Amino acid sequence: MLSIVVPLFNEERSLEALYSEISAALEPERHEYEVIFVDDGSTDGGLALLTQLHSEADNVVVVHLRRNFGKAAALQAGFLEARGDVVVTIDADLQDDPAEIPKLLAKLDEGFDLVSGWKTRRNDPWTRRLLSRLFNWTTAVVSGVRLHDVNCGLKAYRAEVLRGLRLYGELHRFIPVLASYRGFRIAEIAVNHRPRQHGRSRYGLNRYLRGLFDLLSVTFMGRYRHRPLHLFGGIGLVLGFAGFVSLAYLTVIKIGGAGIGHRPLLTLGVLLVVVGIQLMSLGLLSELITSQHEERMHERERTDSVVEEVLR
Repeated sequence: MLSIVVPLFNEERSLEALYSEISAALEPERHEYEVIFVDDGSTDGGLALLTQLHSEADNVVVVHLRRNFGKAAALQAGFLEARGDVVVTIDADLQDDPAEIPKLLAKLDEGFDLVSGWKTRRNDPWTRRLLSRLFNWTTAVVSGVRLHDVNCGLKAYRAEVLRGLRLYGELHRFIPVLASYRGFRIAEIAVNHRPRQHGRSRYGLNRYLRGLFDLLSVTFMGRYRHRPLHLFGGIGLVLGFAGFVSLAYLTVIKIGGAGIGHRPLLTLGVLLVVVGIQLMSLGLLSELITSQHEERMHERERTDSVVEEVLR
């Protein structure tokens, strides 16, 4: 069973064509599939059109959100309704090509858990291409997950990747990062990207800025959730050492007879040492809280979350 999740907001003019292209791409493959349209509070006539489409096609599911909650919430609602062993996401603006879905599925069959599309030739304004490249580069450097196009809407997942996943804010951009941190195998393939035919893009600089903060949150939770001392303690150690070196230098010149009371380096050195100690203490307290939480978890549930297979 294959589930196609389509988040949309005011995309009335592209919905019929999108469904027709999805059907044309999957019916030759003889896949049993469902198409889940998630209407994120559209104000055009898209909901009425989807309702009619649902009455005509047995494999169409329509999810209507009360208002515009954002793409992350729309995807989350679609994932909860998906019944397939494999879930594919695709944007509703017709820029993602449904004919690429069989390629994603074939790559998934090679043993990967998540396959992300890579828009090698983007049909977008140069400003958006530039921001996207900068965002993808920053994501790769900060998270350690090397993808050329982490934000591509065309992706294929095994259903287990999405179990327990909770999306909010701009976290839908970082599903590959979240999956990688949980030990799933990630791949990327080049996909066709088409010019926008209807409407306008709703992505702007503000969304990339919000996404940057979510990236820091995802990276912290993924890398340091179970070892916060490594982050806070490491930063605290560096700052404390810098403060110690500064104070040691001032001590030496003080012994030599120089005055140090008027030197800004004295204040900076003391501040660095104090902040370093505070960060080390914060890391230790975080470690205590984390260890207590881990001890309260059921041992079997904790094991099941990381064990992929047991051969007896």
